[in-house]
Amino acid sequence: MANSVSQVLLTEAPLEAPKEAVDPSTSPRTNLAAGAVVDFWGIVRRLEDGHEIEGIDYEAHKAMAEHQMKVIAAAAAETFRLNQVLLHHRIGFVPAGEASLFLRVRAQHRAAAFEASKSIVDELKKKVPIWKKPKFRMATQRHASRSEAATAK
Repeated sequence: MANSVSQVLLTEAPLEAPKEAVDPSTSPRTNLAAGAVVDFWGIVRRLEDGHEIEGIDYEAHKAMAEHQMKVIAAAAAETFRLNQVLLHHRIGFVPAGEASLFLRVRAQHRAAAFEASKSIVDELKKKVPIWKKPKFRMATQRHASRSEAATAK
């Protein structure tokens, strides 16, 4: 959509919802056509593969990741006729219980907003060079035994 606004962000800082309200009377005029706003928060779970973790360390090829995030946001805006896409991802250590991903999608109708949100997250996981390494709690620290490593091959 020609009038869509996209913003991507990779940051080590905790994620926050943008200060703008969802209320159209306080939103920028470009958002007045939006009848639906979908916010998605990706939260670091306490368990990873059944083992308790302290959090996840996210690494990224920053320039490439930002470029791919922009491509994904622009493609979704075009495909789903979105008014706005905000796509924010944390890098560095993110403790369990905190957000690693924030996505806001504004669209004229709710179906497009929900479909676009799912599509954007799916594409992000497939195409953006962000890698995660869980930090397991010491009591449940996992190490593959030689037999597990041999079986995994």
